[in-house]
Parts: sequence; C-alpha cells; structure tokens
Amino acid sequence: MELINATIITIGDELLIGQVIDTNSAFIAQALNVIGVAVKSRIAVGDDAAAIQQALEEAAQKNQIVILTGGLGPTADDITKPLLNTYFGGKMVVHQPSLDHITYIFETIHKRPMIERNRKQAEVPDVCEVLFNEKGTAPGMLFKRKGVFFFSLPGVPHEMKWLTENHVIPIIQQNFKSNFIGHRTLLTAGIGESFLAELILPFENALPTSIKLAYLPNFGMVRLRLTGSGNDEQDLNTTLNIQFEALKKAVVDYLVTDSDEPMEVVVGNLLKSKQHTVATAESCTGGYIGHLLSKHAGSSQFYTGGIISYDNRIKTEFLDVSANILQTVGAVSKEAVEQMAIAVRAKMNTDYAISVSGIMGPSGQTNEKPLGMVWIGVANKEKVVSKVFYLRFDRARNIEVTASQAINLLRLLIINKI
Repeated sequence: MELINATIITIGDELLIGQVIDTNSAFIAQALNVIGVAVKSRIAVGDDAAAIQQALEEAAQKNQIVILTGGLGPTADDITKPLLNTYFGGKMVVHQPSLDHITYIFETIHKRPMIERNRKQAEVPDVCEVLFNEKGTAPGMLFKRKGVFFFSLPGVPHEMKWLTENHVIPIIQQNFKSNFIGHRTLLTAGIGESFLAELILPFENALPTSIKLAYLPNFGMVRLRLTGSGNDEQDLNTTLNIQFEALKKAVVDYLVTDSDEPMEVVVGNLLKSKQHTVATAESCTGGYIGHLLSKHAGSSQFYTGGIISYDNRIKTEFLDVSANILQTVGAVSKEAVEQMAIAVRAKMNTDYAISVSGIMGPSGQTNEKPLGMVWIGVANKEKVVSKVFYLRFDRARNIEVTASQAINLLRLLIINKI
C-alpha cells in the first residue's frame, strides 16, 4: 500500500484578513489522519477565481485527494461552484433532492418564502457527484479527474463536519487503500524545549527511521509526538508502543500525561478520581480558568464555580483581601493571591482552590511590577502555595498561559509535588 496524500484548500477573503479563524482544515486533517491519509499542505485563498484555480492545479499534481471548503453560499462572493463547473467542463443542473430539502428548510422550519437566490443553491455541475447536505442548504460535490478526487464542501463548520464524516471519509475509504499512520503523544511540564531535547537525545538518536519525533512547545510545557507509518497496522502499533514506553521513561520526572489531552482534562480526571472539588478566584484572567475547567463534559463533578474579582472592591468584600494588603503590597502579590485562594475555597467549601492576579497588558505596569507579571495561588485544606511568573506575550496570550500554568500548579498540589 502507498501513502495517500491530500491538500486542504480553504476559500474566503475573511480567512486571509484574520476576520475568521480557520478551524475547518484542522478538523478535516484530523479526520483524514485517522484513516491514514497524510495532509501534505493546507492552503488558504481569497474569493479570487484565478487564485483558486491555481491552488487546484498545484494540489492535483501532488495529491490523490483535494478538499475545498467555502464559497458555496448564495451571495455574489461565493464563487467556488461556478468556478468548479467551468474547471471541470460541466453545466449547471438542478439537484432535485437538494431543492426539496432547501424548500423544506425555508418554508417549513423557518416559515419564510424561498427566493431565487436560495433556489440557485440546489444547482450543481452535471459532472459532479452530489454529496447531500442534511445539515444545510449548500450541497457538497465530488469531482474526479485523472485519479484525483476533488471534494467541495460548504464553509459553515457544522455542515462541513457532517459532510466530512458522512460522505468524504466513507468515499475515501471505499476508493483508496493507504498505509497506516499512528501517533503517540505525551505532555511534559517544568522543563524547556532545549533542555528537554538534551535530556532525550540518546532516545532520539536510537529511534528507528520509520518513527519521527516532534516537539510541540508551549510556555513551560512541551508535547512530544511520535509518528510512524507502515502497511501493517499491528506491527506499526507494536513499534510505536515500544518506543513510546521508552520515551515516557526518559521524561518520567516531567511527565504530565501520556495522552494527547489538555491540562484541564488531566486535572479534571485527577479530581474526579479522588472525588474532590475545586473553586476559582480570578482577577486578571477574567473567568478564563473557570471556562477551561468547565468546558468539558463531566466538569460539574469537580468544578463548583468561581469569583471574578477584577475590581479590588470585590477582592475585599468577597475574598477577604484586607485593605492593608492592597495598600502595601498591592493586588498583584503573593499575599493577595494566597488570601484569595484561602477565601474562595472556604466560601465554596471545596477541596482545592486556584487564584490569580496579574498585569496582562498592554498597560498597568509599574517599575516594581512589569507587564506580564502574574501571581498564582493554589490551596487545599492544609496549605496554600503561590508562585510568580513573568510572561512576555500580548494580553490574550498572557491570559491563556496564566490559565494553563495555574491549572498545572493545582495538578502539582494534588499529586503532592509542591
């Protein structure tokens, strides 16, 4: 079996100017990876016919599969369908099942008349195989040329996901036999990328040529991913498992989890396994830690809630931070976050607490407290621990890093490492 390659092309001016973040290609890439298709490139192009055609031609030269998303809507800037019609030499025809579905959506569900612009969405090139879109008004399309499969999907994420799962992946599996691709991922914390690379250099040098090691760094944390491919799935998994066990031993002092999961899931599972709970007191992160802890299913088992104490008055009235602390050492201090953690844990009657206070930027710094300075506190019923960080990013990134570091500090407290 050979390795099947794919290119993902996302279409829309909004992607190029940063108005919309492309999550579609990430979803498609993950779905393709599961079935052994290697994504060799991801291309973003604007609503420009020449640019789209050039991307198509270049992708077709190097891949067996090309997947496009976007440009299938009812407005003038949605040019993908007429372009594909011309590119593949077709003529537009009405796909009756799609027209019936669109009519049902407008007249029965939305109780609105359907205008000609919406009817036009049921028109497709007669040279394509229609991928019926149960979740929306723009049908997907499949074109074939010289052994290359071209899939065109709507850019609306939930429609794209449904078509990918129910049409694209099954069609690829029916028509292509690829090498198997396998991954193993772990997360480390407390060691930088360069120091980690030195630590595991003997392991890396001994890796079989069929296995690749990738470093995925984040502030204070590094994910390590092993990737391999082969035509025998059992042999591939055996080799990956052997190498992964060796990698885990090499990083054992810094290992957080041997699964590809975020820090908040690791901590959530720890808390659930112990039937323990946590509350949060957030100043500079504005509730972001609570958002992370509560975003995954089952979080109600361990996360009780939090207090967003952005204003100092809230710190004083609800978290018992004394006026003396605020006047002498300030809200961004060891004393303040420790008191915040103690108070929120007691008031919410939880086993653990997290607290944060810092200067996220782009202003608010002093000579003593620079931009990016943040204090993090964690507490249980026996003790409270705090740590100061000096971050160097913009406001949004500082908030994200603070949240992940705070949750990791809680992990260390739970496992008695601090």
